[in-house]
Amino acid sequence: MTTRPDRAGFAPERLARIDQHLLRRYIEPGKIAGALTAVWRRGELAWCSPLGLADRERAAPMREDTIFRIYSMTKPITSVALMSLYEEGHFQLEDPVERWIPSWKDLRVYVAGNHPLFMTKPCEQRMTVRHLLTHTAGLTYGFMERTNVDRAYRKLGIGTFGKAPGGDLAHMVELLSQLPLEFSPGTAWNYSVATDVCGYLVERISGLRFDEFLRTRLFEPLGMKDTRFFVPEGDVPRFAACYDRAPNKELRLLDDPHRSVFLREPRLLGGGGGLVSTVHDYLRFCRMLLGGGQLEGVRILSRKTIDLMTANHLPGGGDLTETSVGMFSEVAQAGMGFGLGFSVLLDPVKAGGGTKGSYAWGGAASTIFWIDPAEDLIVVFMTQLFPSRTFDFRGQLRALVYGAIAD
Repeated sequence: MTTRPDRAGFAPERLARIDQHLLRRYIEPGKIAGALTAVWRRGELAWCSPLGLADRERAAPMREDTIFRIYSMTKPITSVALMSLYEEGHFQLEDPVERWIPSWKDLRVYVAGNHPLFMTKPCEQRMTVRHLLTHTAGLTYGFMERTNVDRAYRKLGIGTFGKAPGGDLAHMVELLSQLPLEFSPGTAWNYSVATDVCGYLVERISGLRFDEFLRTRLFEPLGMKDTRFFVPEGDVPRFAACYDRAPNKELRLLDDPHRSVFLREPRLLGGGGGLVSTVHDYLRFCRMLLGGGQLEGVRILSRKTIDLMTANHLPGGGDLTETSVGMFSEVAQAGMGFGLGFSVLLDPVKAGGGTKGSYAWGGAASTIFWIDPAEDLIVVFMTQLFPSRTFDFRGQLRALVYGAIAD
């Protein structure tokens, strides 16, 4: 239930610009079907406004309980799951990944060639858990279409949207053992399937299947009743359609919610992008983080662990423009560092606004969130437009939300 925006330190007429902007610029011209923005500040839900349609083809309106594909907004959840096992003493960040994946002991770095004939060289150092959590492991995504290693991922269906590897997490990590790394671990940043591997580590360390661990250790304790790896039959009417833009720039149905792959339980429980959720579920996850690891008496992590996760772990303390070798990220790279599962704002001037120390991430269908501890602020934005770089929703929402603060 929303409160009066002024109770949360906002000018109501300025916060209302969110809806005006989304309606006038995106929904009325047909650039997106609908959207849902939640703004939480000072313990109050200051704004939560469903706009437009969740399913244009069926004229289904956007609702506060609409279910969305959150894609890479799965990554912070997976990272929290793994770090909860860190708190129990099961591993240290510098532990080598080969401890749980023996076939990765002899991973090498790409020099030349195409799959399956590669010329490689030894790694400068062993891959660690920290490297996985920070995307500095040397892994990549098949959809990148940048290097011959990316091409091998696509051939095997690893980290692609149109083809799956055909097995579970264990099968995926074994396929990865056959491929070279893009670079030696710890020397650069590249968006990758590393967080899917983190999900596999959760399974190996806990002894539970990844979805069962998330359900019992995060979702049920936090009251996240609609977050899972598929949409149950009874919830299909709440599941949003997903769209992209046709060559003529018109909105085009990409994934019909009544025929979607998300209607059945997947074999590959993708910790990097496999979850569906609602704005209120994801807001509860963010409130736990903002609350120092605790929500309504339920503790998931320690405040100190969250401090560690939201510090910049990039080599040399630089930002993504200095360390990234890939062309894709869910956030703009200037002034942005990276922690253990989150982007971290280092320089608001370079980033174009915001607050130093805020942390964030987004998803492939243009979903985004950020948490600003200094302003006691959370913003969660949901829509279903693929890919996420089509429009700069995050930058625009940042200006709208911060421009509405009136205290």
